Amino acid sequence: MNQTMDLLHNRRTHRSFTDEPISSHDKRLIQEATLRAPTAGNMMYYSVLEITDQVKKDRLALLCDNQPMIATAPLVWLFLSDARKWVNYYQESGSVSKGEQKQIPWRAPGAGDLLLAMSDALIAAQSAVIAAESLGIGSCYIGDILENSEQIISLFNLPQYTAVATLVIFGHPKNPKPLEIPSIRCPIESIFMENTYQEPHLEELQKAFGKQEARLRQQNRLPFENSGTIADYYYFRKHTSDFMQEMDRSSRVIIERWLS
Repeated sequence: MNQTMDLLHNRRTHRSFTDEPISSHDKRLIQEATLRAPTAGNMMYYSVLEITDQVKKDRLALLCDNQPMIATAPLVWLFLSDARKWVNYYQESGSVSKGEQKQIPWRAPGAGDLLLAMSDALIAAQSAVIAAESLGIGSCYIGDILENSEQIISLFNLPQYTAVATLVIFGHPKNPKPLEIPSIRCPIESIFMENTYQEPHLEELQKAFGKQEARLRQQNRLPFENSGTIADYYYFRKHTSDFMQEMDRSSRVIIERWLS
């Protein structure tokens, strides 16, 4: 494999970092690489908040299911879907009034704008993660940023037509070595389909997740005294959990606020 493929195959999530700060040079390189990410129409439908205020980092750690690593991470980036910049540009530059003169009514950002902006932000985040990895800087996505949206909005003063997409923390890993036993992924044929969606059912799903289930069983981590399945594991651990109920509620607030 070439160097890029090797990096992609060996990348891992890091949740424990040294106290070494990320140099301004390396941070600049990651920023520049982030901006090279694909973006819808080259509109840069996203923004990134770097959280340096320790009080805010501490609060953020609590709001994201009490994860102290967020508060101590050397670099914390909040990726936002951001159509607010274009709303302001259209209005303040006179584009809206020019449209009205042509009988073209103003269109507020809608669901399509939200999905495009989410895509832009997430693609940018992954570009940042890979750029950091190439510099020996580890990272971790924090999906729990989708919880407690009202408090997140208030904490960072987010206006309408901005929405959290993801949170990423970066730092020099305490254990930079690749995992001796890497994470298992589904087989290629269970993810990649041709032309039409091929809905998987029990037999196909058991094949798709069989190796993951075998490892969990080996680690004695499956429910019902390790007699359960990987479906049981995720159903009771995640799908029906309190934090997923909160994430669903909070995400509805994010969407409704954008569309209101």
